[in-house]
Amino acid sequence: MSIGTTIKGIQDIMRKDAGVDGDAQRISQLVWMIFLKVFDDHEAQKELLEDHYKSPIPERLRWRTWAKNAEGITGDALCDFINNELFKTLKELPATGKNAALSGVLRGVFEDAFNYMKSGTLIRQVVNKLEEVDFNRASDRHEFGDVYEKLLSDLQNAGNAGEFYTPRAVTQFIVDQVDPKLGDKVIDPACGTGGFLTCAIEHVRKKYVKTADDEAVLQGSIHGVEKKPLPHLLCVTNMMFHGIEVPSNIRHDNTLARPLRDYGPKDRVDVVITNPPFGGMEEDGIENNFPATFRTRETADLFLVLLMSLLKPGGRAALVLPDGTLFGEGIKTRIKEKLLEECNLHTIVRLPKGVFAPYTSIKTNLLFFTKGEPTKHVWFYDHPYPEGAKSYSKTKPMRIEEFAPEKKWWGKRKESDQAWKVSLEDIKARGYNLDIKNPRAVEDGPGDADELLKQYREAAAEAAKVRDRLRDELKAALEGARR
Repeated sequence: MSIGTTIKGIQDIMRKDAGVDGDAQRISQLVWMIFLKVFDDHEAQKELLEDHYKSPIPERLRWRTWAKNAEGITGDALCDFINNELFKTLKELPATGKNAALSGVLRGVFEDAFNYMKSGTLIRQVVNKLEEVDFNRASDRHEFGDVYEKLLSDLQNAGNAGEFYTPRAVTQFIVDQVDPKLGDKVIDPACGTGGFLTCAIEHVRKKYVKTADDEAVLQGSIHGVEKKPLPHLLCVTNMMFHGIEVPSNIRHDNTLARPLRDYGPKDRVDVVITNPPFGGMEEDGIENNFPATFRTRETADLFLVLLMSLLKPGGRAALVLPDGTLFGEGIKTRIKEKLLEECNLHTIVRLPKGVFAPYTSIKTNLLFFTKGEPTKHVWFYDHPYPEGAKSYSKTKPMRIEEFAPEKKWWGKRKESDQAWKVSLEDIKARGYNLDIKNPRAVEDGPGDADELLKQYREAAAEAAKVRDRLRDELKAALEGARR
C-alpha cells in the first residue's frame, strides 16, 4: 500500500471523530503524530550508530513503547495517556544534560500542540495505520516527500488570507541564484513549513558537502523562525526529514517582536531567503520595535527593513514581494530609499499572475540584493508564461525548467525583450517607484472580436437577470408596505 493511500485512510478515520473539526485540526493532529513517529525512526538509526544513546523522552512515552503494538493501549485509557501523560511531559521536558538541545526542540514542538481526537479507539486506528510507514526505508522516505507536499496544499486550503506557501520552483530558483555555500549562516525569518530551508540544505549538501565535518558545519548553519504553531511543527518535522538531526535552530517565535536595535553582530547572517507574509497586518505595538521612519503594521514592509539589519556586510538576500511594495508610497518609499542606499539591489525578477494560484492572483516579484554598497542600477527580468499558457493553475503550476533563460542570462547580462536596466537616477526621478514595466513588452490587443462579443452578451444577460430580480423584490416590498 502506498503512503498516499495510508495518509488518506488516516484522514478518513479522523473524520469520524467528534473532536476534530475541519482541515486545520485534522492536519495538526496528523502532524504531531507523524513527528513522533519520524522522531522514533530517527532515534532507531542513532541507536545503531551511537554507543549508549539515551532518548530525551522517558521510555514509557516513546512512540515504540505505546504505539507500535497494534493490540496495545486503546479507548479511554489511550486518550487519558495522551492528554495527561504524553503531552504534559513533553511540554515540560527539562532542557538539561547531554540532550538539552533535543529536549528543547521537543518542548518547542509540543508547547502549542493539541490532541483534538476524543475517541481512543479511533486514535489507535490512526496510530496503527501510521505504523505501516517506515521512514527509515528509502522508498517510503522518497514517496513521503509527495505526501508532504499534499499536506502543505491542504494547509493552504485551511489557512488565512495573506498566507501562501511558496511554489517549489520559486524556492529552488532563489536558492540556486543566491548560492548559499558551506559555512554560510542561512536564515528564513518567516520560514513557514521550511521550503526555503530544505532547498538550501539540499543545495549545500549537493554542491559543497564532501566530508562528515562538512556535514556537521551544514547542520549548524540553517536557521528559521516561524510564529504560528502548526507551520513550525511542520518545519521541524521537515528539517528532521531532510537530515537535520537536532533542529534546535528552528524557533517558534515572531521575528518582528524583537526591537530592531537589539540585533547585534552575533545575529548577523550571510544569507536571507524568505517569502514574508504579504497582505497581512501585525498586531498593535509590533511597529514600535522599528525606527519611527519605518513604522507600519504591514508585515512585508517590516520584514524588508528587518532583512537589511540581519545581513552582514557582503551578505546576500532574496525575497518574494508583491507589486504593492514596488509602487507604494509614504513609508514604502522611505524603505525603498534605505534599501537602495545600503544595499545593491541588483535584480528584480517580475513574475506573472497566477504563480500562487489558486490561492491568490496577486502579482509578485523576486528581489535579489547584497548589503554593503549602494545601488547604481537595477536589472529587471520579465518572466513570461510557458509557451502556449496564459496562466498557472493548481494542476499546472510553475516549473523550475521555466527559469532556464534567467539562469543563462544571469552571469552575462544584456538587455533583451525580457531584460532591461534602470539607473538609480531614473528610479529617484520616479519617486523610488520600482514598478517599472518592460519597455519592450508588446501590449496585448483587445482580443478576438467574436469572443469579446460573446462575453459582452453573457454579461448583459446576467445584468438583465439581476435587474429583473431587483425589480421583483422592490415590487414585492412595496406591495407589502401597502398592506
